Amino acid sequence: MNTAKRIFVLLADDHLIVLEGLKLLLKAESDLEVVGEAANGHQAVALTRKLRPDVVIMDIAMPQLNGLEAARQIRKAVPDTKVIILSAHSDDLYVEQATNLGAAGYLIKQTASRFLSEAIRKVHRGETYFSPALSKRFKLLQQEPFDQKNLTQVKAARLSSRQLEVLQLIAESIANKQIAESLDISVKTVEKHRDHLMQKLDIHDIAGLTRYAVSTGLIGNRVPLTLT
Repeated sequence: MNTAKRIFVLLADDHLIVLEGLKLLLKAESDLEVVGEAANGHQAVALTRKLRPDVVIMDIAMPQLNGLEAARQIRKAVPDTKVIILSAHSDDLYVEQATNLGAAGYLIKQTASRFLSEAIRKVHRGETYFSPALSKRFKLLQQEPFDQKNLTQVKAARLSSRQLEVLQLIAESIANKQIAESLDISVKTVEKHRDHLMQKLDIHDIAGLTRYAVSTGLIGNRVPLTLT
């Protein structure tokens, strides 16, 4: 679908106001064109397969499939498509995990408007792009001592992609049978994933897994707060 001098972009975010804002920003750029919009990770992967955009702009905390796992699936299915994570989370370990899963850039939502077009053009050229503040911090990441405050994020980074996917669906109150159908696995396998998650995270109930998923940014605060 590529033509000279135009960069085709797919937007993925579950907040309509964010999508509309991004479209307005990109509409002002003559060389950028939005060709599709997705409200969750599964839609982002499916539309990328169908439309083959040059760049995908994607949030992390989206329903059904989070942006990190969606980025991994996109890079595997359509390797020519570049992924830029656009998130409210600026933790170093999120940035590191995103790049490990194939993202070519990472922008913070609070400052995205100033750098979005530049980021799209750079990753399209094969470069990487981080919000300026993140870029400085990321260079120092390996030099910094371990921070006990980041223990939760460290645990999340050690979960496999499939475990993160199952954790998200559990936290969104999806029944085991529906999770099994969604992931094309058996209910027994879903239960094994749940048990492994509890063991690895030292969490012993579904409410705890849900709180954990919210605290790490895997899902947003849209989950009903009925937990005690």
